[in-house]
Amino acid sequence: MSLPIVSPQFASNRRKVLVHAAAGALAASVALPRWASAQSSPIRIVVGYPPGGGTDRAARLVAERLQQLLKRTVVVENRVGAGGRLAAQQLVNTPPDQTVLMIGNPAVMSVSPLIYKDLKYDVQKDFVPVAAVTDYDFGVAVGAALPVKEVQHMLAWIRANPNKANAGVPGTGSLPHFFALMLSYMAQVNIEVVGYRGSAPLVTELIGGQIPFAFDTLDSLLPHHEGGKLRILATSGVKRSPFSPTVPTFKEQGLPLSAIGWNTFFAPSTTPKATVELLSKTVFQIMSEPDTRAKFTAAKMVPVAMTQAQTEASFKAFNVQWAPVIRRSGFKPES
Repeated sequence: MSLPIVSPQFASNRRKVLVHAAAGALAASVALPRWASAQSSPIRIVVGYPPGGGTDRAARLVAERLQQLLKRTVVVENRVGAGGRLAAQQLVNTPPDQTVLMIGNPAVMSVSPLIYKDLKYDVQKDFVPVAAVTDYDFGVAVGAALPVKEVQHMLAWIRANPNKANAGVPGTGSLPHFFALMLSYMAQVNIEVVGYRGSAPLVTELIGGQIPFAFDTLDSLLPHHEGGKLRILATSGVKRSPFSPTVPTFKEQGLPLSAIGWNTFFAPSTTPKATVELLSKTVFQIMSEPDTRAKFTAAKMVPVAMTQAQTEASFKAFNVQWAPVIRRSGFKPES
C-alpha cells in the first residue's frame, strides 16, 4: 500500500476563503424573490445519520433559521443506513416540484463514489453543491483506562500489542477510516480498523474499554475528553483547534498529517436553478450571522460561510486532494 501524504494546503486555503467570504456577508443580505415566501410546500433537509451527531446538529441549526427567513416549514429527516449512502440514493429521483436538501460529508460524497462499484447515485450528475456550513478536525482518542498519553506512546503500544491494535471509526469507508489508514502507513504500524454505526456506539465502547482507541470527528470526542472519560491524543488540523488548545496536532508529535472534513448542503440535480440559488444565498446569509456562528461555535463546530461557487470549487479541490489517498489505500468494502 502506498499512500500520499495529505498536505495542509487544502485546509489552509479553504479557511482563508471562509474568512474573506464571511467578512462582508452581512452587508449583502439575501433579497428574497417575491415568490419565495408564497410557496407553501415544506423544505426537507435529509440527514443520513442518527440524531445527535455533528451532521445532524448542523442541519437542525440551519433549519431553524431557514424556516424563519423563507417563511416555510423546514423538516429535518433522518434516513439512516449504509453509512449515509441510503439518504443519497433516495434523493436521486426527487421530483422538481419538491424542495429537498441533503447535508453531505466526505464519506458519502467523496469516498463512496471511489470505493463502491454498485453505488446507486452519481455525485456529479445527480447532485448540485449548494452551500458549505461547517469544517471539522479529526482526533484520535484512547479510553481513560489505557496508560497512553501521546501519539508516540500509542504507536509503541500498538507495536507491543499487535493482536489488540483495533481502531474504531464511526463508519466503514468514512474519512476517519482513511485517516487511520494514513497514520498506519506513515507510522509503519498495523492497525485493524473497526467500523461502527455512528459516533455514539463508537464512543460508548471506547469509554467502556471494548476498543483501545478510536478516530472520529473532534466534536464527537471532545465532550467526553472534557469529562475525563476518554483522552484525545492529537487533532488533525494544520494548527491546534480553538476548541482543544491544549491538545497538540499530529504534526507537533512528529507525524506530518493534516486533514479536515466538512458538512455541505447538496440539492438533487432536478432542483430548479432558481431554487438552488435562493437556498444557497439564504444559507450563506445564515452562516454569516454572528448569532448562528456563535451557536455553531458553542456546539464545538467551525462555522463556514461560502457562496455556491466557492462551495463547488472547494468540493472539487477536496476530491483532487483525497482521491489518490483513497485509491492507493487499496481499501475494498465488504458490501
